Amino acid sequence: MSEAGKVRMVDITGKEEVYREATAVGAIKLRRETIEKIRGGEVPKGDVVSVAKTAAILAVKRTWEIIPLCHPIPITSVQVDVELLDEEAKVTVNVKTTARTGVEMEALTGVSVALLTIWDMVKALEKDERGQYPQTEIRSIRVIEKVKKKE
Repeated sequence: MSEAGKVRMVDITGKEEVYREATAVGAIKLRRETIEKIRGGEVPKGDVVSVAKTAAILAVKRTWEIIPLCHPIPITSVQVDVELLDEEAKVTVNVKTTARTGVEMEALTGVSVALLTIWDMVKALEKDERGQYPQTEIRSIRVIEKVKKKE
């Protein structure tokens, strides 16, 4: 079988368990009016920030179940911040573990799911008269810091 057809989980058996940490960020562009409704607690589905934070934490803990080749690892800390700016919500997720592999995918998954949750909660406010989302956009999801060190 050619290499192109093979799929495998990386063998981390021989690696040492060490402290690892990753921070990822991303943003969702929203209408000013939507941001104001989030700030004012006027979104029909409820508290957008709290639900997005909870969704991010759940996603971090279940990353290995939704990304096929990720290892299940013990998550020791998840911190989620949602910052409401004039025309966007910025999400930052920091994940920590002591494991044989890193937590970048977990941090990225947390950010992605938080942003999708925000979109889901405010979609009725973002639609135009044709039911489209001309301004809503998830963007700039990336890892901004990764740490690996022996304790």
